[in-house]
Amino acid sequence: MEQMDVGLIGLAVMGENLVMNMESRGFSVCVYNRTVSKTETFVNGRAAGKRIRGAKSLEELAAALKRPRKIFMMVKAGGAVDELIGQLIPVLEPGDILIDAGNSHFRDTMRRTAVVEQAGLLYIGTGVSGGEEGALKGPSMMPGGSPKAWETVRPIFEAICARVEDGAACCGWVGENGAGHFVKMVHNGIEYGDMQLICEAYLLMRDYLQMTPGEMQAVFAEWNKGELDSYLIQITADILGYEDTDGTPLVDRILDTAGQKGTGKWTGIAALEEGVPLTLIGEAVFSRCLSAQKEEREEASLKLKGPAAAFTGDREAFLKDLQNALYASKIISYAQGYALLRAAGEHYGWKLDFGAIALMWRGGCIIRSVFLKKIKEAFDEQPEVKNLLLTPYFGSEVRRAQEGWRRVCAAALTQGIALPAMCSGLAYYDAYRSARSSANLLQAQRDYFGAHTYERVDAPRGQFFHTNWTGEGGSTSASTYTV
Repeated sequence: MEQMDVGLIGLAVMGENLVMNMESRGFSVCVYNRTVSKTETFVNGRAAGKRIRGAKSLEELAAALKRPRKIFMMVKAGGAVDELIGQLIPVLEPGDILIDAGNSHFRDTMRRTAVVEQAGLLYIGTGVSGGEEGALKGPSMMPGGSPKAWETVRPIFEAICARVEDGAACCGWVGENGAGHFVKMVHNGIEYGDMQLICEAYLLMRDYLQMTPGEMQAVFAEWNKGELDSYLIQITADILGYEDTDGTPLVDRILDTAGQKGTGKWTGIAALEEGVPLTLIGEAVFSRCLSAQKEEREEASLKLKGPAAAFTGDREAFLKDLQNALYASKIISYAQGYALLRAAGEHYGWKLDFGAIALMWRGGCIIRSVFLKKIKEAFDEQPEVKNLLLTPYFGSEVRRAQEGWRRVCAAALTQGIALPAMCSGLAYYDAYRSARSSANLLQAQRDYFGAHTYERVDAPRGQFFHTNWTGEGGSTSASTYTV
């Protein structure tokens, strides 16, 4: 019987579509699902007549594959992955490759890479973005793990991933152990930020400018022709133009409670651990949490009063300001995301190529946009730059857009319309460009109540002082450390 090129375990939507993608690119695939009937239904239905074969056990799957075996695991993140790895190791041989293409936490991938390598196998944890359509037609892929595995699987990854207009593959080796899943996690965090910013622009149009969904659809469609050209802006225009069965806008009938699967939260936690101010993305995560408190918000709306939003002025001029506010805030979101990637790369020893990561995100994934080409160009020019805001292009773009950005945030604050992401992005910009902050007072407070010491402007960095502020505290100070 013919030996197959690739194995895949887990025939949910993403798994099925990835199998069809691989087969369409010339690879034969053997599939396994814990529920055998699902395997049979797929092989005899959607996959009928194609170079796709089913296996009824992991042993049968292993026996059907060419050496070294290459097996994609498309199962739910968490304990199910560990359980599956434990079942696979005994039926595989040294040099075989396991590929976790789910949304696993990067620390789990670091641990699993070590476990699998100790067993003589190789491991890849790859971020996959693009959803159902991307899995079928070409996703963005961010692999990391055992470096020795990459050259073996590279032809498969580069064949099935998305490609942009110039033919470049939206896939590349990210780094060792958990690097691939970390980059995918940050991608998802940026996705949270992008979506929240778009929703805040929609909120201003709806509640302040009193625009109809049809009018908003036209604006987003126009924005998609310029600097904001992106998948998320495009689908926003599509959504706003979509009508329910009775001809009314469907968006108005969707309950305002947002779900989340945890990757945005993971991004925020990682930022706290690395000491990176990921303020805009953090606000996007918290906005989803607040949206989920629907009944509590409805009660609060009856008891807590604010100004009644009322727009007066030039609507077209305000929409131009809003376009600038959205663009500038988007720059902040990406600047913060890339700052987190840099900090994590230094922490874990990953040699991340930031320009290449932007290239991986240019096609196939949810945050794909023309904007990412500018990020690649910025890092090509200044690979060691600490923050995207310090590059000539992005620095000048924020300076250009900031007047409109400030007017939008000021209007929202005075009119009682919540823009947590846009306003936090502006606050970050102003704080980041401040040579002298208020933290001197904060550090004095810490020294006053906890003897945590402080540095002085008239002494070298790294030299710490303590003051007996009350005359009763003594001269003993606490140890100096930074979390």
